[in-house]
Amino acid sequence: MAKVASVHILPSTFLVFSLLFSSGFLASEAGEEETHDVFGRTLDPKLMGLKKEKLSHFRFYWHDIVSGKNPSSIEVIHSPVKNSSLLLGFGLTHIYDNRLTMGPDISSKLVGRGQGLFAQAAQDEMALLMAQNFVFLEGKYNGSTITVLGRNPILATVRELPIVGGSGVFRFASGYVQARTYSFDLNTLDATVEYNVYVLHH
Repeated sequence: MAKVASVHILPSTFLVFSLLFSSGFLASEAGEEETHDVFGRTLDPKLMGLKKEKLSHFRFYWHDIVSGKNPSSIEVIHSPVKNSSLLLGFGLTHIYDNRLTMGPDISSKLVGRGQGLFAQAAQDEMALLMAQNFVFLEGKYNGSTITVLGRNPILATVRELPIVGGSGVFRFASGYVQARTYSFDLNTLDATVEYNVYVLHH
């Protein structure tokens, strides 16, 4: 019959272990009480590094490329609507990662990416639901984002969409963007859109 080895714990070792365990347990309990005791609290904005709010303006061109071997915008949900007179059938959804450039030429300086989705959300007109992040790559804005969510009636000359937030330089961002179609190719369905962004941030 195999013998089970016995482990001898010195009284002093047991005492030290017990004290460490109990004090750690009590400390964690106290921390939980401090953390979960209050649902909401008021903070000094300066503690978050927030300074006086400022208004910035950006202008760039957004290139939606659906043609060719390497499109930046792809259809992920096809419209089930049959014999639709609309260019974009109700329900059609695209995911995109589009270039943002300084000028209208797609080969001009890259300043960021427009990443998001659009869906044809109207049954009797061309109006998109758009949700996208402008991901900036230029200068002090590199790595920061502005998030836009709204309705885009694409046949209107100027479309306005709200800014709902941001990250990095644009934390706590608000404002709006104006979109104007610069060019649209009926053969390829590729589009270039001028964006003017008016953003309040700290």
